[in-house]
Amino acid sequence: MNIITKPSSIKGSLFVPGSKSHTIRACLFSALSKGRSVIENPLPSADCLSAVRVIEQFGAKVTQGPDTWTVDGIGTHWKQPGFVIDVGDSGTLLHFITGIASTIDGYVVISGDQSICKRPIRQQLLGLRQLGAEAFPTRENFDAPPVILKGPVHAGLARIDGSLSQHVSGLLMAGALTKGRTRIELSHPQEIPFVLMTVQWLASIGIHVDYDEREFKWYEIEGPNEFPAINRAIPSDWEGVAFPLGAAMLTDSTLDITHLDCKGNQGDAAIVDVFREMGADIAIDEEKGCLTVHGGKRLHGVTVNCSNFPDALPMLSVVAAFADGVSRFTDIGVCRLKETDRISLMKKELEKLGAEVHEGPDFMEVVGGKKLHGGIIESYGDHRIAMAMAVCGMALPEGSVVVRDAECCAVSFPGFFDLMNTVGAGFKEEP
Repeated sequence: MNIITKPSSIKGSLFVPGSKSHTIRACLFSALSKGRSVIENPLPSADCLSAVRVIEQFGAKVTQGPDTWTVDGIGTHWKQPGFVIDVGDSGTLLHFITGIASTIDGYVVISGDQSICKRPIRQQLLGLRQLGAEAFPTRENFDAPPVILKGPVHAGLARIDGSLSQHVSGLLMAGALTKGRTRIELSHPQEIPFVLMTVQWLASIGIHVDYDEREFKWYEIEGPNEFPAINRAIPSDWEGVAFPLGAAMLTDSTLDITHLDCKGNQGDAAIVDVFREMGADIAIDEEKGCLTVHGGKRLHGVTVNCSNFPDALPMLSVVAAFADGVSRFTDIGVCRLKETDRISLMKKELEKLGAEVHEGPDFMEVVGGKKLHGGIIESYGDHRIAMAMAVCGMALPEGSVVVRDAECCAVSFPGFFDLMNTVGAGFKEEP
């Protein structure tokens, strides 16, 4: 599906669907319980449906309603599967299920789609080997799935890089299921809010994690633990909020975004502070969970360390292209390890439209204020690139942008284009 996007403004109110990060955690934690769990406002995205499929294959029973999923769990002792665990296109699911599967007695094979089979996993496998598992990729000297595990792991010390939060969360899940005390030490911790999301999920069900509260260089967890059934409402996804928020900022628009968790722990909520620093008019009512944007304000460049919210880079770079001056986004090397190399590909696609962008190993500079024009954009199957570049087309002075293969948005934000059209975005599917 190709989407045509033209200059437009938006007005009204919308709410972003539930958080992908929270929904996947809710699915796995529910499956680890022996009771019946209720998940309200789950995100029915491709990644989350992959999580449902995986836990069902292990024996959990999932009943999916329009706004509620019910999960009958299987407990913490999962049997060796007679199938390859297929995580689809979900990096979060890949690393979390790798941690859980390492506690199974016997061999387990984990794979996914073409994108997943390029995602780095060496550091997590290193940590699992330090805890006594056999853990290696099927392709020699290739740092990506498919991977083969043979557990169970034992408690102990794991030392890894820590630049990918999902590796750390996966090891914490393994530690929660393993007898004894497991310590995880990190040499380069990043994406810290997402590790803390896992820590807080565990705390909410009575599983305590000790950790370095200043530098976040170590975590300790005692196991084994039982997982109780949960009853949880999933908050809206701040990673998804970035796109309607950016669209309203860059155009002559007024938009309310509702049903937000303004006191939670999603790292990408920090994007509001960045946009305000750039000059955006954004008001937040924390009690009502509502954000109001008055767009069309003059924006200016900023320098931002994005280590805690690297997924925001595609939308940040688009906004920077319309701001005065130079914006510099640093500590983003991990963006090269996501679904795609988002640094190089956002540079390439923005330059097609007339932007000036520079990149380094772990930074991006955008020289704003250039007159942008229309063009044909590749999404590369990356949902965040597709949504960011569709928003870019809305802010052009003239012309249109065609975003190719835009259906990939369903990975994290199903119905994105339809939802945006309810407030006037004017996205159209190319015939």
